[in-house]
Amino acid sequence: MPALMPSAPIVYRDATRDELTTAIAWAAAEGWNPGLGDADIFWATDPAGFVCAERDGELIATGSIVSYGRAFGFMGFFIVRPDLRGRGIGRDFWHWRRDTLRARLDAGAAIGMDGVFAMQSFYARGGFTFAHRNLRMAGIGQLAPDDSQLVEASSVPFADVAAFDRRHFGCAREIFLRRWIEPVDGRALIALDAHGAIEGLGVVRRCQEGFKIGPLFAGTPAVGERLFAALSSHAAGHPVVLDTPEINVEALALARRHGLTEVFGCARMHNGPAPRLPWAHIYGVTTFELG
Repeated sequence: MPALMPSAPIVYRDATRDELTTAIAWAAAEGWNPGLGDADIFWATDPAGFVCAERDGELIATGSIVSYGRAFGFMGFFIVRPDLRGRGIGRDFWHWRRDTLRARLDAGAAIGMDGVFAMQSFYARGGFTFAHRNLRMAGIGQLAPDDSQLVEASSVPFADVAAFDRRHFGCAREIFLRRWIEPVDGRALIALDAHGAIEGLGVVRRCQEGFKIGPLFAGTPAVGERLFAALSSHAAGHPVVLDTPEINVEALALARRHGLTEVFGCARMHNGPAPRLPWAHIYGVTTFELG
């Protein structure tokens, strides 16, 4: 790759759809293992939420600044091209992203992010407060008997699914959710109580390597267990990942019972007031990239 002119100005701008594909490829090279359908879903969620830095016409950094109806923002996909790291490019680009996203949100809305542990102090200096760690737990999917009490998410009124998701995510994200519960080579399952009310939601999707489960929301540990077993069964014999909030001790216990071990992690941080979420019912976050 040709050397870049040191004096060439860096331009920050919206990314194109093809450049989001490049960001996905860079994320894969970092070992983040994106889902096969992630790019299409992410773009549909907020086409203005993906940005990049370029110099001399070359892409040198990527990032997301997704707005959920101006009520909540999420930063992710923060990647500087490996050969250009350590030159301050990422620092300046990150601050521009933070400020650009802040301008896309209503006054008082929070910005969330899942940042790698090594960058936590940098994010703190940029105004983000630590909430907890999300741990990537990985193992192999295990075959389980069919659970006739679980139903496909597509069979439940979408308004009910969206309302349940909103309570666990903190704001509405219907555009994202409609596509997320129809995963590429995956399943989206709902647990209903005796009265037909939703008491659990889980999604498993195929990734570049194996499968990821997320979100996994459950009103009780028993419901979380049933949903996880069914989703893991879909991935039987393949690598499977669950990104688990460390503050939910039942979630970590569930992952370990199923042979999953910690392989990676991120610090959940917020700029602004953190959403008040029922973390005891959140067994797996949806995605490190969009929240």
